[in-house]
Amino acid sequence: MNPPQQVQQTRTISADDKGLPGSAAGRAVEEYVAAGPDLADFWTPLLVLDEEALAHNVAFMAGWLGERDLELMPHGKTTMAPQLWQQQLDAGATGITVANPSQLRVGRARSFNALLLANQLTDPNAIRWVAGELADPECSIWSWLDNPAAIALAEEALAGVSLARPLSVLVELGAPGGRTGCRSVDEAVALAEAVAASPVLRLAGVAGYEGALGHDRDTATLDFLHRYVSDLLELHQRIGHLYDDGDVLVTCGGSNYPDVVSELFAQARKSDTARYVLRSGAYITHDHGIYHALSPFDPDRASTGDETLVPAARAVCRVLSQPEPGLALLDGGKRDFPYDEGFPIPLTAVSRTTGQTSDLRGATVSGMNDQHSFLRTADGAEPGVGDLVVLGLSHPCTMFDKWRLIPAVESFTPGASAKVARLIETFF
Repeated sequence: MNPPQQVQQTRTISADDKGLPGSAAGRAVEEYVAAGPDLADFWTPLLVLDEEALAHNVAFMAGWLGERDLELMPHGKTTMAPQLWQQQLDAGATGITVANPSQLRVGRARSFNALLLANQLTDPNAIRWVAGELADPECSIWSWLDNPAAIALAEEALAGVSLARPLSVLVELGAPGGRTGCRSVDEAVALAEAVAASPVLRLAGVAGYEGALGHDRDTATLDFLHRYVSDLLELHQRIGHLYDDGDVLVTCGGSNYPDVVSELFAQARKSDTARYVLRSGAYITHDHGIYHALSPFDPDRASTGDETLVPAARAVCRVLSQPEPGLALLDGGKRDFPYDEGFPIPLTAVSRTTGQTSDLRGATVSGMNDQHSFLRTADGAEPGVGDLVVLGLSHPCTMFDKWRLIPAVESFTPGASAKVARLIETFF
């Protein structure tokens, strides 16, 4: 397969780049990749991406939302990898979502022009910077707002500033006991009225995040989320007369409950000119853990084989020690792989001496230190010192931040030769 369009990389590989071969240091990334390096030359521990799986997931989500006439502005904070952002835009995404002003700046520095900040702007320096970026007529930046103090902050920060145009904000609806967002529709309506009266802000829509309100797929949880998204749509209807000229966004939808959001959004979209936008980010790699357990598109849950996401990231470790029966210590730990939503999941071992693979289903990672993981197996089933161990991972949003350059191979099969098609660069 041909790799997707590249964001230009001018970076030179250094000895500081974890996992890359020593022989790569001093070479330009593009030159090194063009030489066709093999994954077997990379050092462990290692995070590996599968190009075939990435392309499948990107195409699946683009097609699934396109069929429903909904937009995707995927959450870029998951990967902080402009190459992957561009891959999603090339497939039809209409913008990129970020979580804070520094991430916003990463996007603007690489000429991404449609950026949704899924948070409030409360730093006066960042507020003024965003105002300056809006002098570019091609640039669209939206941020969220959930309290009157943020309006006052914006007005204070921009006092005396000559604005090219007001800052576009979306009123955020939350829920009692949740994270950010107005706690009721009535509260959000009052806030929208205050935004509409501000000389430095443009009321540009409504926003919410259902993922912070549910942690399973029980009927009670799905019913609650259905009511929450319905409340968001009610808010949109009640403040429609306050919207200024220009695009109006209605946005919700992470990677755990896009089915709930899209069902209601697709129905509302039929009689509305607003842009209905989901922001799923973790879908691009999916995983073997939390999203395997919760995503409606996991193969264990999807209604047909065509409606599935597949894991596109794996950890490759090496056995450092096998000090007692049933225990092997791996060379990757918390500084290498995510652990906040569950430890890695053992998949396969590859023998150092024979190259043969063995299934590790039933084994577990029982604990992690900074630089070690504890692999537990049945007595006598332990991989040997120097053997490779492939792990599935949980939670893409804390997966990429531990790596500067991540090899993406054309197709990953444990124990098989794999050419590196791209080095994915992150900017955390």
